[in-house]
Amino acid sequence: MSATSTQQSLLHLYRKLLRSCQTFPSRKRDSIHQAIREDFRFYQNEQDPHKIEQQISIAIKGLDQLQQFNVSRMTSTSSSSWNVHLEQNPMPKPDDYDERKQKKNTKK
Repeated sequence: MSATSTQQSLLHLYRKLLRSCQTFPSRKRDSIHQAIREDFRFYQNEQDPHKIEQQISIAIKGLDQLQQFNVSRMTSTSSSSWNVHLEQNPMPKPDDYDERKQKKNTKK
């Protein structure tokens, strides 16, 4: 996969996450939206392939979680019954989560 196609697929994933976040039924919708933006910016220059794959996997799981609550997706099926499946800890915190949170809080 070329670098431009990888960048375009990541940009597509990023946009899908932000769009799905807009319809997510939560009071914390704005903070989820902000967290998505911050994480993508934080990892935009990451060079470690393992970390990149890990973050892509987390983003895809997050997108799936957000889309499970999309009303149009739930009601578009011909069946009147639907299920929501939640993983145990689908969004693991990054190793440096506590450090980043402290830095963010000290900037305020």
